[in-house]
Amino acid sequence: MKAMSQTGADTLKATPHSFTGFSQYNTWSVGINAGVTAPSVATGGFNTFNKNSPELGYGVSVKDQLSYPFGIQLDLHGGNVAGSATGVGVPDAEEGKLAEKFNTQFLSASLSGVLNFGNISFLHRKNGINFYFSGGAGLLMYAPKVTYSDGTVINWKDHSGADRNASYTKAFYVPIGSGVKFKLTDQLDLNVGYTENFVDELNFDGAYNRNIYSKSKYSYGYAGLEYTLGSKSKQSLQWVNPIAVIYDELYDPELRREVEALKGRVTNIETAIADLKKDSDGDGVSDQFDKCPNTPAGTVVDGSGCPIVFPKDTVQAAVVTTTTAAYSNIQFEFDSSVLRTSSYPVLDATSADLRSSGAVCELAGYASSEGTAAHNLRLSKDRANSVKTYLVNSGVAAKKLKARGFGTSNPIADNSTDAGRILNRRVEFKKQ
Repeated sequence: MKAMSQTGADTLKATPHSFTGFSQYNTWSVGINAGVTAPSVATGGFNTFNKNSPELGYGVSVKDQLSYPFGIQLDLHGGNVAGSATGVGVPDAEEGKLAEKFNTQFLSASLSGVLNFGNISFLHRKNGINFYFSGGAGLLMYAPKVTYSDGTVINWKDHSGADRNASYTKAFYVPIGSGVKFKLTDQLDLNVGYTENFVDELNFDGAYNRNIYSKSKYSYGYAGLEYTLGSKSKQSLQWVNPIAVIYDELYDPELRREVEALKGRVTNIETAIADLKKDSDGDGVSDQFDKCPNTPAGTVVDGSGCPIVFPKDTVQAAVVTTTTAAYSNIQFEFDSSVLRTSSYPVLDATSADLRSSGAVCELAGYASSEGTAAHNLRLSKDRANSVKTYLVNSGVAAKKLKARGFGTSNPIADNSTDAGRILNRRVEFKKQ
C-alpha cells in the first residue's frame, strides 16, 4: 500500500508543457542565510583597515522566478563588519588621532536580478545543481564603532559631532555576487554564495582620513536554505530543464497519437483532392463529373464530358465564316460576347472597306433562344459592342459605327436545334 501511495503521489506532479506560460510552475521562494563578513573583497582594491576581523552576518530573501534562467530577489541583511590596522593605525582627520580598529553595525535592503547560468543540463534530465550570478542596488544603514590608539572608543550610535549625530548613516550601495544551489527536495534548496558590496561613501569604517579617497566596501560569504512556495503538484521554475520538457512533449504517447491521427486526416483530404482531379480519358472533365467516361482521345466534349455532335451544315457555316470576305456574320460561343480568333479575317476585311469607302455601318447583335429575354438583349448588345471595339481599334471612326442589340429577334435558323442556335449567335453588318 505504501508503494502504491508513493506512486500515486508522483503522478500528481503536473507535467509541464512548452509555450503554455509559467502559471504551471511555482515561482516564489523565501530564504534565510547566515555567514561571515569582511571589510575586503575578493576582487581586491584599497582598504583603510588592512586586516580582516571576521564577523557574523545574516539575512532573509524573497524571490520571484520570472523565467527559466532569470529572477528578481529582495534581500534584507544585517550584522557587523570589523577590521584592524597593522602598524601605527589609520589617521582620522576628524578626531586628530590614529584609529586602530573598527566594528560597524549595518542593516541593508536591496533588489537584485539573479541569473542562473547552469540551470540547463545537457547531461541530466533533472537539474540538481544551479550556478548563478546576482547584481542589484539598495539602501545601507550603518553605525561604525572606532577604537583609537589612546584607548578612546567612539560609537556613532551615541556620539555627537559633525556628520555623527544620527544612530545610523544611510548610503546607496551595490551588491554583486555569485553562488551555487543544491536541490535537497522538490521544494527545499541549500544555497551557498558570496557577495561583494560597494558603498557610495568613504566612512563605512568610521575613519575620516580625507587624504585616502577610497569608497567603502565589504564582503559577505554565506550559506542558507531556500524554500519554494506553492502547490506541491507543480515544479519549481528555477529547476526546470526546458530541453527535457520539449523532449517529453515530442515523445508523449498521446501527442504522437494526435499527430498520427492528423496525418491520417491529411492523407484522406489529399486522396479526395486527387480523386477530384483524376481524368482517366483525358477529355478535361474529372471522372467524378464525367457522364461519358472513356471518350476517345481528341473528342470535343461538353461540360458533362459527353461528345458534342456538330451537324454538317454547322461545320460548313463555320468554314464559310472563316473564309468569306468583308461583312460576313460574326459568330459567338454560347452565352459569350468574346470574339473568336477565327473572326479576325472577316473583321479586318470589313475594317479595310469601311476605312477606304468612308461608309456608315450598323452592327446588329443577336442571341439564340436560351435564357431570359432581358439577358439575351444585354448579350446581343455586348456582342455588337465587341465588334465595334475591334473595328474602332483597327482605325474605323467610331461615329461611322452604330452598335445595336436585338436579342432573340430575327433568327436566321431554327432555335430548336443545336445547329440553328449556333447560327443565331451572331452580329450582322448593315452597310449604309
